[in-house]
Amino acid sequence: MRAFPGFRAASAAVGLSFAAAVTLTACGSDTTGDGTLTVVASTNVWGSVAQAVAGDKVDVTSIITEPSSDPHSFEATPTDAAKLTDASLIVYNGGGYDHFVDDIIGTGNSDQLTVNAFDLLEGGAHANEEEHSGEGDSHEGHDHDHGDVNEHVWFDVDTVDATAQSIADKLGQLDPDNADAYKANAATFHGRLEQISAITDGIAAAHPGAPVAQTEPIAYYLLQSAGLKDVTPPDFTSAIENGNDPAPAAIAATRQLLTGKQVQALVYNVQTQDRVTQDVRATAESAGIPVVEVTETLPEGLDYIQWQTNTAESLAAALQ
Repeated sequence: MRAFPGFRAASAAVGLSFAAAVTLTACGSDTTGDGTLTVVASTNVWGSVAQAVAGDKVDVTSIITEPSSDPHSFEATPTDAAKLTDASLIVYNGGGYDHFVDDIIGTGNSDQLTVNAFDLLEGGAHANEEEHSGEGDSHEGHDHDHGDVNEHVWFDVDTVDATAQSIADKLGQLDPDNADAYKANAATFHGRLEQISAITDGIAAAHPGAPVAQTEPIAYYLLQSAGLKDVTPPDFTSAIENGNDPAPAAIAATRQLLTGKQVQALVYNVQTQDRVTQDVRATAESAGIPVVEVTETLPEGLDYIQWQTNTAESLAAALQ
C-alpha cells in the first residue's frame, strides 16, 4: 500500500508461511554464514544504487527485478523474507512504496541496519552539500518544494545522492577496513548524478513552465527538476494511482489536453498501463504529442545512471 491519501489500497495480509519464515530468521545477522557482508534492496533500482557504492566488495541482491512486478502490491515470499532478515544492510524506497519491507523488518531484528530513501527526501540536498563541502564540487542541489509528497523518490537526484551517502556510511560501520572505498564510490556516483541534473537543468532553461501530462504522478520529481508543469487533472492521475477507472469527466478533460495540443509531452508509465492509459497514449500519438515512457524498475542491462539519463534525454527530446 502507499502511505498517503490517494495511493493504491493496501495489499492482502501476509500469510502464515511468511510469518513463520520471519520468525525463523528474525535473529538476523551482520554477515552470512561465511562472514560475507550482504546488501538486500527492495527493487533493482535501489540495488543498482547500492551496488555503485559497494563496488566489488559486497554482494547486492534485489527482491523485485521483473518489469511486470508492481512494488506497491508485491507480496514477499518466505524466501524473500529470509533474504531481508539475514541481510547485513537493507536498502529500500520507503514511503509506503515497497511496504513489504516494513512488514518484514517490523517483525524482525530491531537492530538491523537499513537505508530508507524516502526518509532522506526532506534533507537530502542540504545533507549532500555538507557532505561534499570543501571537495571542490560545484553541486548545489535542487531546491525542491516537498509540500506535495510523492513516494517515487528515485526521480529526485538529491535524494538518490543522499541515499548513496547513507549506504556508504552504513557499509563503513559494518566494514571499517573498506570505509574509505565506500566513500570514494559514493563520491564517484555523486559525480555521475550530475549528468542527469545537467539535462534537467537544460530543460528548465529551454522550456520553463512547459505544460506536460502524465498517466500517473510517477515522474513528479523529474518534472519538478526540469521546471515543467504537470497539468493533468488530479482526478485522473489519482484514480490511475489507485488502480481505479477515472470518472468520465476526468478522462474527457485529459483527452482534451492532448487533442487540443495543450501539452507538449505525455509521460507514460508502461509498467502499470491499462485500457484507460492505453487509450490516452493512443490519443496523444494521434495528436502528434510525444510520449515519454517511464518505468519503476530498471530495464535489462542498464544501471541507475544510464536509466535515468536515458529518461531525462527522452524528456528533453520530446520537448524539442
